[in-house]
Amino acid sequence: MAGLLRKPGGTSGHVHALTPEAAGWGHVGFDLWRLGPGEVAEGRLEGREAILVLVEGHADVTAAGQDFGRMGERLDVFEKTAPHCLYVPPGAEWRAVAATGVTLAVCTAPSPGGRPAQRLGPEGIALEDRGAGTNLRHINNIAMEGRDVADSLLVTEVFTPAGHWSSYPPHRHDEDDFPNLTYLEETYYHRLNPASGFGIQRVFTDDLSLDETMAVGDHDLVLVPRGHHPCAAPHGVEMYYLNVMAGPRRAWRFRTHPDFEWLMR
Repeated sequence: MAGLLRKPGGTSGHVHALTPEAAGWGHVGFDLWRLGPGEVAEGRLEGREAILVLVEGHADVTAAGQDFGRMGERLDVFEKTAPHCLYVPPGAEWRAVAATGVTLAVCTAPSPGGRPAQRLGPEGIALEDRGAGTNLRHINNIAMEGRDVADSLLVTEVFTPAGHWSSYPPHRHDEDDFPNLTYLEETYYHRLNPASGFGIQRVFTDDLSLDETMAVGDHDLVLVPRGHHPCAAPHGVEMYYLNVMAGPRRAWRFRTHPDFEWLMR
């Protein structure tokens, strides 16, 4: 699969609109809206659940006929405070009216429906450390397996300090072999501090039939259809990414690349 690096379609409005068809897979969808005060993002998806993530800014949000009021806290994602998030069930209309500049991510995946619209954060989300040394990063678990808040979606935020690695040691989750391994498609929505910087991400399989290394910029989207997918922040550049995963089973089971298993010991 080519074209794993997707550039935003502008600096304002609906800048990412990734459907499963456009990605060449069957589960994950991802949209990103960049709004000015008073501007509106809205949508409705049949057969697909959504988690709205207020990456930055404040917005007045309604969904499934309910008014959730003003959502959002941080004006800059690198404040690292817990994000305001909202679960929207299939077939429900949602609408966000920006009160400030807003960056809104819309993470989607198939769902049979039946769950109510509900807030998923900031309550219940606390920044956690993962890794050590130059593999240390900081995690906001929005909707991972430990929270029964979705049918398919797994969503998390990761802050990688300058000079550190993330999604490392290299690992994959591209086979349906539960409980050993699960098949999960994945997207990375990247942000960089400073925004003029860059990060590095490599997506590769054990046999190297897929092997792409990309220089990612601020607001870029990377697709991971299979294989390992480590990324790195250069000296002086802090990296954020929002992960969206989904597959046949809502479970994250991965396998470390055999050449790097010693790091797990």
